[in-house]
Amino acid sequence: MLEKKLLDILVCPETKGPLVYKTALNELWSPEAGLAYAVKDDIPVLIAADARSLSEDELKELNKS
Repeated sequence: MLEKKLLDILVCPETKGPLVYKTALNELWSPEAGLAYAVKDDIPVLIAADARSLSEDELKELNKS
């Protein structure tokens, strides 16, 4: 689990926009970039080339929040 202080300062490296932490998936989602960044051993891997694209359903979920 990532600390709140860390989550408050992290931004998407592509858009510089906010990230949403998805605890169940252990990922940081960037709504603007449509990317999901993995969190490995409590360390965010904020490398766009290693991120996965969010599905349309995942993007819809973000828009509901």
